[in-house]
Amino acid sequence: MLLVALVFIFVAAELFTNALECVGERMGVSEGVTGSIFAAVGTAMPETIVPIVAILAGGASIQVNHAVGMGAILGAPFMLATLSLCLIGFFVGLKRGWHATLNPEPTGFKRDIKVFILAYVLVIGVAMLPVAWHEARMIVACALFVIYFMYLLRTIQASKRLVEEGHGTEADSDLYFKRFAGDTTPIAVLQLILALAVLVFGAKLFVHGIETASTYLGIGALVLSLLIVPIATELPEKVNSILWIRKGRDTLAFGNVTGAMVFQGTIIPGMGMLLLPWHFQSGYAALAVVLAIAGSAWLWFLENTGRLNGKMLLLNGILYLIFIVYAVV
Repeated sequence: MLLVALVFIFVAAELFTNALECVGERMGVSEGVTGSIFAAVGTAMPETIVPIVAILAGGASIQVNHAVGMGAILGAPFMLATLSLCLIGFFVGLKRGWHATLNPEPTGFKRDIKVFILAYVLVIGVAMLPVAWHEARMIVACALFVIYFMYLLRTIQASKRLVEEGHGTEADSDLYFKRFAGDTTPIAVLQLILALAVLVFGAKLFVHGIETASTYLGIGALVLSLLIVPIATELPEKVNSILWIRKGRDTLAFGNVTGAMVFQGTIIPGMGMLLLPWHFQSGYAALAVVLAIAGSAWLWFLENTGRLNGKMLLLNGILYLIFIVYAVV
């Protein structure tokens, strides 16, 4: 089941990136918009669906449903800021050399990281509020929605200037569906929608396979959601970014990850605050958000010091290992 799911995900990711590049090129938008908004939100659908289904339509145990929902919400940014960036560094090292400098478009890259850190500080702060402060949680949830809306406006407003500076989206190859149905925008959108549907199906199949296998390990619901489920739900981002990084499309590769971090650090926690008590009842959840901020801060440091390369990004994987050790011990 896991192998079949991986095949679906890899094939769908190739179709998705190809269609997205073609749509972005036809729309005349920057790589920042294509990567940080289109790709990030599109491939975030699996990890968006999982917590909502767990909270609203889970099993008989409300406690388990809340644990799975909280874990899925917090696990996605944690996985992106640690393991996903580590994998990008690994494939960059293999393809270009361990000390080759990566060059994502800097303004959008830094904006993504700053917005994510700001939002996640709010996420941590709300978790420390008294249980009875429901109104405060609702206010912060609305603030997170507004932050993401303002982020969208800033990213879209910067698109025209970036295109003029040579950062426009360009497709590496013709639309794959061209040979079957022609090379038109509606066909490109159709390929995009079908690829996204297969991505979601493959991720859900992978989640089911992992959950079945994990029963033999006796892993708790929260740890499972933080550690294992995001591996499957984040596969679209990982695969898309690896495909783009191997093609030398650094802005698209990083935008896909950092843009997803912004979406999953604002919209998804905001929804969680409206549906859950939103308290870190164990050290696992608290450690996950701290490590997510640490991973994004390290990424910001690398970009600002000119040390963004494959070797340095491998250190993000150490943060992921820290959580594994904590969970096992």
